Amino acid sequence: MEEVREYRALFAVDIVGSSGRGDVALGQIRQVLSAALHASFTRGGIDWDDCLRHDLGDGMRVVAPAGTPETSLIHPLVHELTARLRAHNLLAGKPTRIRLRMALHAGSVQVGRDGTVSGRPLEVLARLLDAEPVRAALAQDPEATTALLVSEHFHETAVCEGRPGIEPAAFRRVDVREKEFAGSAWLHVPAYGGGPQATGPAPDRTASDVDAPAGNTKVISKASGHGVIYALGNGTMNIGGKQ
Repeated sequence: MEEVREYRALFAVDIVGSSGRGDVALGQIRQVLSAALHASFTRGGIDWDDCLRHDLGDGMRVVAPAGTPETSLIHPLVHELTARLRAHNLLAGKPTRIRLRMALHAGSVQVGRDGTVSGRPLEVLARLLDAEPVRAALAQDPEATTALLVSEHFHETAVCEGRPGIEPAAFRRVDVREKEFAGSAWLHVPAYGGGPQATGPAPDRTASDVDAPAGNTKVISKASGHGVIYALGNGTMNIGGKQ
């Protein structure tokens, strides 16, 4: 089978505590996650149909199209995904609430003509997704919807420059030792409203007191039926129905 080697940005997510919820709840969760990922990638200017996707059962691995800027997989993608899932959780029952571990890496991988992807960068991505620091971040902060671990390489190429929407100070360096992988990575826990937030102790918040990046106030309100209204301070309003 003919393969080509290409540099690709790699993204993976895993649902926390998916086992034991039953097939019906897990099916609903998977549908919500898939729709949220699709919408968040699209919002970040990444064509979902051009991504190479691999179903992980209780998560998903996404290989972005060649040439995709790594920064776009952090902002707006990560923050958009966090906001969408938090809005879902406000209306969902306990069995269908979603919390995610997320990982980002990039590197040269083998891409087959049939869309299969292989290579060492995928192994690194898997180790980051299962790493103790990202698991501990969610265990220690039950209010957090997502936690992200990015590789040292990804941090250097996408975080250090501090592009709009990406705050280097909101990432904390951690040590990762998972199976054959050992190295440094960077942990980020998005703010409760979906924007950047430093990974220190979080102040008390309620569902009606949701943070958002300065200058772009976001209010999440319940709507009739199954919709959620996202109202932004700049006047934009998005109404997301049940996916």
